[in-house]
Amino acid sequence: MRKPRTKFKRRYAEDVPGIVIPEAEYTLTFARSGGKGGQNVNKVETKVVLTWDFEGSATLSEEEKERVRSYPPLGNRLNYEGKIILTAESERTQGLNRELVVAKLNRFVNEAVKPVKGRIETRPSRSAKEVRIKEKKLVSTKKRSRQKIQHEE
Repeated sequence: MRKPRTKFKRRYAEDVPGIVIPEAEYTLTFARSGGKGGQNVNKVETKVVLTWDFEGSATLSEEEKERVRSYPPLGNRLNYEGKIILTAESERTQGLNRELVVAKLNRFVNEAVKPVKGRIETRPSRSAKEVRIKEKKLVSTKKRSRQKIQHEE
């Protein structure tokens, strides 16, 4: 007798504090994907393509949108129409790939809008200065040994 089919675990749904993009703002389309799948690989559309109308989003402010544009993982996926396109095809089921791509979008957006920490300037310690000067002297003597010897006449 076969086991009854159970629902898939939500492995990828992350409880990320911060911005969560509502479902109404993105569309999901499905396609056949390569990779894992066995006999189903040519029959089932498990690849998930998420298209988010980023420029028309009411979730983000203009300042946050500018940060998203300059954030490489999302800025590189931004097309000329102002839409961000993400894909997921690593899992065998459409449901898991759907969760994976939505979690990826939310994670990228939260990483992009997080403010960048400023650098705290510090001075090098005395020992660090001494090590640097010793290394410079070693390089200097090495280069001096490569020079031609000049004889005084």
